[in-house]
Amino acid sequence: MTGTHRTITLARRPEGLPQAGDFALAQAPLPVVAEGTMLVRNRVFAIDAAIRGFMDDRPSYLPPLAIGETIRGMALGEVVESRLTGFSAGDIVRALAGWEEYSLLAADALGLEKCDCPDRDALSLYMGTLGPSGLTAYVGLFAIGRIKPGDTVAISAAAGAVGNVAGQIARLSGCRTIGITSSPGKVALCRDLGFDAVIDYNAPGTLDEKIAAAAPQGIDVYFDNVGGEILDGVLPHLADHGRVVVCGMIANYNHADEPYPIRNLWQVLVKRATMQGFLTYEHPEYLAEAQSRIGAWVKAGDLRPLENVTYGLDGAPNALIRLMSGRTTGKTVVCLP
Repeated sequence: MTGTHRTITLARRPEGLPQAGDFALAQAPLPVVAEGTMLVRNRVFAIDAAIRGFMDDRPSYLPPLAIGETIRGMALGEVVESRLTGFSAGDIVRALAGWEEYSLLAADALGLEKCDCPDRDALSLYMGTLGPSGLTAYVGLFAIGRIKPGDTVAISAAAGAVGNVAGQIARLSGCRTIGITSSPGKVALCRDLGFDAVIDYNAPGTLDEKIAAAAPQGIDVYFDNVGGEILDGVLPHLADHGRVVVCGMIANYNHADEPYPIRNLWQVLVKRATMQGFLTYEHPEYLAEAQSRIGAWVKAGDLRPLENVTYGLDGAPNALIRLMSGRTTGKTVVCLP
């Protein structure tokens, strides 16, 4: 294939919440498929809070984006040409790629996997509940949180992409689930998803009082997608030997130069708790089991996928802005034709 394709690049580094001017729509030559690579037509982008972190010029688990570089994120697409062993034209693959119409991938692409997507009219689900969001929720709960029936599991950003799945999986695993969220609408959504208790941290009353009422015996596992003030408020309410699963710190992503000071960290000692971050693909031993169980729960109607969809490459920046503004529920995805 020859010609050009469209990409979304980093025009400038955001200050706080990303703005439309932080992104640029550009034309680039189509990549040339060399030995050991394949050309993928992107169909779905996962819009994740981690993308905001890549836009800052500071170290993380991946290098920061350079000005003018294509925005990086998880993508799902169809192989159109392959010179990479094990992959053929027509395969559906998922990997860390770019906000671009076509991506050139090699075997070392982060998270690269061939996906079994029997319903190609519902590819977006394989980037959410049936994909990275579901896998992240499962790995966090079982590999890091070590949940067991009877545990009290609290989840922040409970109406979000990972949080809603984590809450449903914990419930299906025999745990008592507490959702922590930010508005009456999200409270109602979490209740509809089956959470046993839901906290609106913006409602009248202190967070401390709300957590104490929802978890009088303490929290065995806290699945944290937020960090900041919510993490600080939960720590005193951990049960002895509680486990904090650090999945995300979205409260700090727009304010990385002035993160919220955690004052209650000493509670980790008092409670003899563990607190651990993780990356899903560092736990490959759980992935097949996770995909099998989540797929079965969804097929049986026991686990409800939740997503919001934007269409078209040029809609990706606004989708990220809405996510980082707290205006989305479920998995935020961008679908390309």
